[in-house]
Amino acid sequence: MAEAVVGVLIGKLAVALANQAAAYGASLLGKEASALKGLFGEIHKAKEELVSMKAYLHESEKFKDTDETTGIFINKIRELSFQIEDVVDEFMYKLEDDKHRGFAAKMKKRIKHVKVWHRLAHKLRDINVDLEEAANRRARYVLPGMQGHAGKGDHHARATNQNLCFAREDDVVGIEDNATKLKQWLVGDLKEKNYKIATVWGMGGVGKTTLVDHVYKIVKPDFDVAAWVTVSQSYQVEDLLKRIAREFGIITDAINMEIRSLVEIIRKHLEGKRYILVLDDVWEKDVWINIMEVFPTKCSRRFVMTSRKLEVASLATSNCTIEMEPLGYKHSLELFCRLTFSNSDDRRCPLELLDLAVKFLQKCEGLPIAIACIGRLLSFKQPTYSEWDSVYKELELQSSNNVMQGVDSILKVSLEDLPYELKNCFLHCAMFPEDYELKRRRSIRHWITSGFIKVKENKTLEQVAEGYLNDLVNRSLLQVVRKNASGRVKCCRMHDVIRHLALDKAAKECFGKVYEGHGTFSVDGTRRLSIKSTNIVPLNPSGATHLRAIYVFTSSAVDLLRTILASTTLLSTLDLQGTEIKSLPNEVFSLFNLRFLGLRYTGIETLPEAVGRLQNLEVLDAVGTGLLSLPKNVAKLKKLRYLYASVRANEGSFWSYHGVKVPRGIIKNLTGLHALQTVKACSETLRDVAALTELHTFSVDELTSEHSSSLSSALLNMSNLVHLSITTLNENEVLTVEELRLPETLYKLYLSGQLEKKQMPRILSSWMNLKNLTLLSLSFSKLDENSFPSLMVLRNLCVLRLLNAYDGKTLCFSAQSFPRLRELRILGARELSQVEIEEDALGSLVKLHFLGCPEMKRLPRGIKDLSTLDELCFVDAADELIMILRQEGEANECKEELMKISHIRRVRFSVTRENFWRRIVTREGNAFTG
Repeated sequence: MAEAVVGVLIGKLAVALANQAAAYGASLLGKEASALKGLFGEIHKAKEELVSMKAYLHESEKFKDTDETTGIFINKIRELSFQIEDVVDEFMYKLEDDKHRGFAAKMKKRIKHVKVWHRLAHKLRDINVDLEEAANRRARYVLPGMQGHAGKGDHHARATNQNLCFAREDDVVGIEDNATKLKQWLVGDLKEKNYKIATVWGMGGVGKTTLVDHVYKIVKPDFDVAAWVTVSQSYQVEDLLKRIAREFGIITDAINMEIRSLVEIIRKHLEGKRYILVLDDVWEKDVWINIMEVFPTKCSRRFVMTSRKLEVASLATSNCTIEMEPLGYKHSLELFCRLTFSNSDDRRCPLELLDLAVKFLQKCEGLPIAIACIGRLLSFKQPTYSEWDSVYKELELQSSNNVMQGVDSILKVSLEDLPYELKNCFLHCAMFPEDYELKRRRSIRHWITSGFIKVKENKTLEQVAEGYLNDLVNRSLLQVVRKNASGRVKCCRMHDVIRHLALDKAAKECFGKVYEGHGTFSVDGTRRLSIKSTNIVPLNPSGATHLRAIYVFTSSAVDLLRTILASTTLLSTLDLQGTEIKSLPNEVFSLFNLRFLGLRYTGIETLPEAVGRLQNLEVLDAVGTGLLSLPKNVAKLKKLRYLYASVRANEGSFWSYHGVKVPRGIIKNLTGLHALQTVKACSETLRDVAALTELHTFSVDELTSEHSSSLSSALLNMSNLVHLSITTLNENEVLTVEELRLPETLYKLYLSGQLEKKQMPRILSSWMNLKNLTLLSLSFSKLDENSFPSLMVLRNLCVLRLLNAYDGKTLCFSAQSFPRLRELRILGARELSQVEIEEDALGSLVKLHFLGCPEMKRLPRGIKDLSTLDELCFVDAADELIMILRQEGEANECKEELMKISHIRRVRFSVTRENFWRRIVTREGNAFTG
């Protein structure tokens, strides 16, 4: 990974050199100019040497584990690169610091800085000498095998441009018999109120989770409630119960709840229901022993566990254990071909490549995760013997020297084959806990602020970063957990086998370490630290001076955090998301290099004015905190790119998020902002927002009619806006959007507030120019039969949500309307009694939900023609409709109505007033079973 380190450093050196002319021009002393000249000379020299060295590293890194000389040289380059980075970061801070002082203070600082520039120049000169000596030492030795690999260039130039394919269901191979068996155990005798535990066990990466996930998706509709919880090695009983409650859909303030109360709530929620719980990746029998008494017994209940240990598998009900074994040759080859030749029609291996395919499969040892990695890797290559043979020889080079046995060697080749830009992004993902859901936007912001992403091909940093994320998914190095309605990756995770390899790599390369609170642990030399343990005693913070990032996943680490922060000044990322920290240690505000401050879902209630000292901050994320207002000194954070802040409030059955107060005059100074979310409306703030021409995301709360003209003027300047959210002071406030000229760039639009009835058709018709709009959410809008048809000009919508927004009695979707809509959600339409879907309307609809529509007595007319519809949900519909769905009405009438939805895979309905929650009806042939 030295190439990745050097690549990022070259970018930093280029930025430093770009300041050369400005630094000379601002220098007030001849001695300072002379000192600066010497320092810039050393920076230029280091950059030139590293640019040449980077090309060498691209080819040599694959040999560092098999050639000792190469390994020593690469480790030395990495060490020196880190030292150069430290010098450059300090230099850039000192240079920036002078811009914010008066003349007298600036002169005093400049005199002091003459010594600093000389010191840094001298230090950099010594590093450059070491760099040159390392290069000379390398030249004195022959690097075996390098001649045949020189000049190959980047093999993956075409990989990032390939069409992405996120589907994985089609890649399930060789588990059919086990799937049938597991399904029979779970639902074969479900009508009997009995208890059953099924276990699936085997080595890591053998496909345990794949099998259970495949069956879980099939049987889930047969249960009233279902939950999937990944346990992993370092579980805590209390945390496990909280996650189980959350996955079962239990809304509760579990953070502050005692275990006894939590247990009672779970029992009450599950009482009398059919339920299924999957516990994935269980390492100890005690996991089940510690929680088994939580679950009520007078109902049909199923439990599934996956584990790597036979001891855990022995918990199964008699004859309900599956031991997963590596795939045989036939299934291995089938999976290999599906992945390697995914873009061909027959997905068959050409005869001339079959021998090599067999050799690759022998290395994979039947492990699906290994086959997936090598298959994805080869799918980016030309299907020629020479291209494949080259990859195989690299694979042989790894395994023949016993560097990493078995699967690791295959995963390592896939990893080493990554373009250097992706390597840092990949290792960064390993810094998060096992089975952690990595959100797309959070990951992208981390990568950007860490310097991993560079603008290219006329794309924004965000677009480049998202392309990298998709590339890692396509290479099977990340697994997609969820996608949005437009098909974009929403969040993903890293398979634990791959994560193990990545963590080993990250530690050896000094990229980062994960502190888990056991065994000996040293921070010395590493650049990133992930803290996930409550046991803070063994960690010695000495040696933390060169840390660049700290990620905290446990609330008890605050004292430890303060100690570490006191010994590091170069930190660029501090992410405390989800911890219960109430206030930031003072040491945070001395971190001149800090670029990312993550406080999302913490207990933070105030930010001191000292936050203004964080001159390099690019991301301030305080969503879902107790922060009521921003400090005035936020205005000094001129490099801010993302500013997220909102107050989280418990509204009983759900959490709501409200805007924060923004002191007068601070927003207009932050002209580099790409995201501002969520501000409390006032005329001064909205006038200031007009200066933010780079905004992509904007959210405003508590809007009243008197703010409309200011908001309208601001929106006129937002030519890059893609995400806009407007919420009125209350649901009775009229949202005068007729004055708003919505930008054509809009991708998502959230409006909460009444729309003026007389103006509504004209308002909605004016949205015809919103060609890019894919998501529209309207709340309290008071739409009706007359105004709703005007919405149909939005032909590119993929998601439409009407939340307490429709007051009409009938709702008609005319022919050809909403041709791309995939998700339609209608909530709180209290008068709605009839829905009509004309032929050829809603031609792409996948999900249709009606919640709180008590007058709906019949299924939507025309629903039988929605051939793409996969999920239909009713919550609190009329009793007449519920009786039909329960098959409790007249037989002929029920049969006739149910036939209209016989093509829909999943039909869900619930009656909350009867505590009849999420009853699921699923189709078996042409019949429905509940």
